Amino acid sequence: MTWQDVFISAPDGLRLHARDYRARTDERLPLICLPGLTRNAADFEDIGPALSQGSEPRRVIAIDYRGRGLSDWDPDPSNYTMATESADILAMLAALDIGRAIFLGTSRGGLHTMALGAARPALIAGMMLNDIGPVLEMEGLLRIQGYVGKIAPPKSLEEGAAVMERLADGRFSAFTPADWLRLARQTFVERDGELSAAYDPAVMLTLSGIHPDAPPPPLWPLFEGLPRVPLLAFRGENSDLLSAATLQAMKDRRPELETHILIGQAHAPPLWEPEIILRIAGFCARCDRAGHQ
Repeated sequence: MTWQDVFISAPDGLRLHARDYRARTDERLPLICLPGLTRNAADFEDIGPALSQGSEPRRVIAIDYRGRGLSDWDPDPSNYTMATESADILAMLAALDIGRAIFLGTSRGGLHTMALGAARPALIAGMMLNDIGPVLEMEGLLRIQGYVGKIAPPKSLEEGAAVMERLADGRFSAFTPADWLRLARQTFVERDGELSAAYDPAVMLTLSGIHPDAPPPPLWPLFEGLPRVPLLAFRGENSDLLSAATLQAMKDRRPELETHILIGQAHAPPLWEPEIILRIAGFCARCDRAGHQ
């Protein structure tokens, strides 16, 4: 293992987990990785070792929200909210003595990153948003609502990979069978002798208010008020949650925003390709330099 499992108590006592990829030096800004709605710390298992053990090593911390990964499931599903999870994130960072960091947020993790940028701007040294922005497309929200907490336990990882490929409906055109199997390994865990998704199905309650006639309000004021730190946005070419128009509008409002399109990928792109990890490492190095200016 290239990481240490860290467990802390949330403000309400629930046990939370993170993977801590320690570096041999603390001279560089740490990178905090926040996963998507039903995802977990395993999504960053390529980024963690690459950045913590590379030629310019930095600490990488990947957090499991409550009800995901190795964090405990909440006996009260009404706590699966952005506000509660944000308090959990801050508790984890305080426990790990993180006062300033670069943030990489995938989907829901990007929303958390933007919210932290508004509430705790001094905490943010740089921000990477993976396939998320101030406008969430209803097509993508309804698709996610349609499967979260509703997937029958697969009999094998191969079957789980096939289910995920079917749900994607051709949007991940760049994926190979090996990629689908790899994603399945990050998605399903063994419990009581059978495979199940690595999250509490009750997380689906966070999507219960989504309806075509009641889209979530745009978050442009939040985005425009983010701290003036380096920004990078990834978008899957075939994403149905972050549109090309929204990404361009983000660039129009914050001209310093860097963008990267992941060809043949959709929502949410896994950031495991070597060239993407190099882009992330380069961005982090720029954040280091910006912090010393």
